Amino acid sequence: MRFQGLGKTYVSSAGEVQALQGINLDIEPGEIFGIIGRSGAGKSSLLRSINRLERPSEGRVLVDGEDIAGLGEAELIRLRRRIGMIFQHFNLLAAKTVRENVALPLRIAGVPQDEARARVAEVLRLVGLEGKEDTYPSRLSGGQKQRVGIARALVMRPEILLCDEATSALDPETTLSILRLLRDINRRLGLTIVLITHEMSVIREICHRVVVLEHGRIAETGPVWQVFAQPQHAATQALLAPLTRALPEDLSARLRDRAEPGDWQVIELPFTGEAAPDLAVLAQGVRLVQAQVDPIDGHAVGRLVLLAPPELDPASLSPNARRLGHVATND
Repeated sequence: MRFQGLGKTYVSSAGEVQALQGINLDIEPGEIFGIIGRSGAGKSSLLRSINRLERPSEGRVLVDGEDIAGLGEAELIRLRRRIGMIFQHFNLLAAKTVRENVALPLRIAGVPQDEARARVAEVLRLVGLEGKEDTYPSRLSGGQKQRVGIARALVMRPEILLCDEATSALDPETTLSILRLLRDINRRLGLTIVLITHEMSVIREICHRVVVLEHGRIAETGPVWQVFAQPQHAATQALLAPLTRALPEDLSARLRDRAEPGDWQVIELPFTGEAAPDLAVLAQGVRLVQAQVDPIDGHAVGRLVLLAPPELDPASLSPNARRLGHVATND
């Protein structure tokens, strides 16, 4: 999937709004790709351009090398059958059972009943809803409703799955279970998953690569572990801020820029996902104050905050280590 110079402008009585500008981006087959940004950044416009729910104002969207802007009605129907979509608010039909909701795309496509019945049973097993076939949406939890939505999106056996804020309406525990389900589906089916979110914790949990949008433009893109370890753009840093633990209050209150006799250094030792720092120094009088290290796609990313004696050179710990300040110690 490729975006080439993609732009999208909305026109209304109030004037023009440029939602996307100059988007150049590749999404690889079989990866989980995240699109993140603050409200109004252009996330939904970008996602919905993949199945042409939004028509570009300029540039191209290529799916399997084909510019989808030129597709006729019949070709567009075929494209959309290859692209499943799940939504924030589930979009289930209240008067239909789980089985009937999942089977709806098959019925519209004219799939024979026996085949449709087998496909519905297959995807309900995949999403963990066996035994719920005859249940109505009103009797389901939020997580179960989203599993129905995922099953419905998968029943046409798509190659691409689009997730439009699919976990925003769920509590944290249910969000984690849905993300694990999507990751399992990606591994089992080799499906390309593209999701939009405003939460970096969702990106960290599931995605291989991410693009950060700001005012309709690409602010930053790359492997998730790299973007988390060394965010380059202010928009990325702002989105990551809620996940970064502040220094303990007692330590922060004692922190000074200039050293006085007997002061210890406060040193930040980052884990950038590449070579890990040598932690043998912790056995040499250096104290651990705070640790925040997350495994992201096979890479350790985060930081340690250490108290170190005044004679220690931070560069001896890691080239990326930096002194945050000094504090007095009674030891």
